[in-house]
Amino acid sequence: MMKYGWNDHQQEQWLELQHDGTLTDSMVAGRVTLEHKHMYRVVTEEGEWLSVCSGALLHRAYDRQDYPAVGDWVTVERMPGEERGIIHAILPRTSVFSRKTAGTTVTEQLIAVNVDIVFLVTSLNDDFNIRRLERYLVAAYDSGAVPVIVLTKSDLCDTPELYVDQVQSIAFGTDILTVSSKTGEGIDEIVSLLQDGKTAALLGSSGVGKSSLVNAICGGTTMTVQTIREDDAKGRHTTTHRELIALPAGGVLIDTPGMREFQLWNDQESMDGSFADIDALSASCKFNDCRHHAEPGCAIQEALADGALEEDRFASYLKLQREIAFLERKTNVQAQAAERKKWKAQTKSGRKA
Repeated sequence: MMKYGWNDHQQEQWLELQHDGTLTDSMVAGRVTLEHKHMYRVVTEEGEWLSVCSGALLHRAYDRQDYPAVGDWVTVERMPGEERGIIHAILPRTSVFSRKTAGTTVTEQLIAVNVDIVFLVTSLNDDFNIRRLERYLVAAYDSGAVPVIVLTKSDLCDTPELYVDQVQSIAFGTDILTVSSKTGEGIDEIVSLLQDGKTAALLGSSGVGKSSLVNAICGGTTMTVQTIREDDAKGRHTTTHRELIALPAGGVLIDTPGMREFQLWNDQESMDGSFADIDALSASCKFNDCRHHAEPGCAIQEALADGALEEDRFASYLKLQREIAFLERKTNVQAQAAERKKWKAQTKSGRKA
């Protein structure tokens, strides 16, 4: 399992399960490499099995977090005489990168779990969007993984340094890599980050070159590549599902479908890391409860007036604050409803017993 990122931390978790008596002799450790309609491909030391959740696991599940996701380590049992398995439990996750499900439904969608590094991929063409990158950074800081920004298609850009300067203005202390899957520029730097069994997720919108990047890292044609539309530089979806890929040189990549829409999922605390410049200015305001509108001594308004803070960045900050506040109100109501449903189900189950 070392090939798929098993390390000392997972080994400790496994030993705890053995000590608690949770495991049976027929259960082994596996990692979810693919998910499709509540079916999971799980790789183990004994082979790869198409697996489903056990009835007990489904009974305990009340929201999306309770179901397996690509990257999860699970306890799995092989069905006798078949290349199929039953997932009994999910090992505690070390990181979770998620977003609000696209559309009006207020539910969480897990993008990648148990990742050490999140590669935030955007291309050096007309699809480059600094405000979208801000969103990715907020979610990445909240995930528990280390964000690394990857600027692709440098071979097609005459002035990549202009894009790098823009990214540096919002990504304080975050590594920025400029790469080309065609020429190989920057690929060795990415591979070096994936040593020692590290797991990384590739995230970005359609057409930014994620599939080409996977192929360059793997040194082959692992993923199908499609071209972007010439009229607007927008991408077509190549990857249609999340998939975990073991790399020849060590390490693991989780490739994800391109996301045309990215809405945050309760990342209030991570706003501090993504907007450290605005937080620092807020601390200099004359009043602690300054709303940054027309109050006297407002450091943010002064910074906006003299150009030290861009209007677009502050507007993005306010928009994300409103979005997160709305989500918090909605999810609090949903959490209360889920808790009532949980206790009702447990009471009903207890009566039957």
